[in-house]
Amino acid sequence: MNDVSGRRAQLETPLRQFTLGKSFDTFAPMGPCIAAADGTDLESIGIRTTVSGEVMQDSSTKNLIFSIVELILYCSGGMTLEPGDVIATGTPGGVGDSRKPPRYLRDGDVVEVSVDGVGTLRNPVAFEP
Repeated sequence: MNDVSGRRAQLETPLRQFTLGKSFDTFAPMGPCIAAADGTDLESIGIRTTVSGEVMQDSSTKNLIFSIVELILYCSGGMTLEPGDVIATGTPGGVGDSRKPPRYLRDGDVVEVSVDGVGTLRNPVAFEP
């Protein structure tokens, strides 16, 4: 999943909530497939993100704020998880907003998110008027 953020919407929303900035049409694309986790070490899955060829993130699920197991336990405490459900884990360090200077997506950029065992999701960035 490409965890796209509309930072301006996040910062201009009262209380700086993430909901609007993560919920625009075309945000949160998923693919190229959903892979079975059977036999996969969930705590050591490689994740790499590039923006127009520039490496922004090159990490692993072991570097997330919450482990995959913690996220599954938390979610299953309040909802029934079924095969095929997707839990967005958040993202490893390297997001554009935290860089010095910040690197925000620009019209014409291409974002590629690669996850070991799944493949690469490629998304062009096109600003709407």
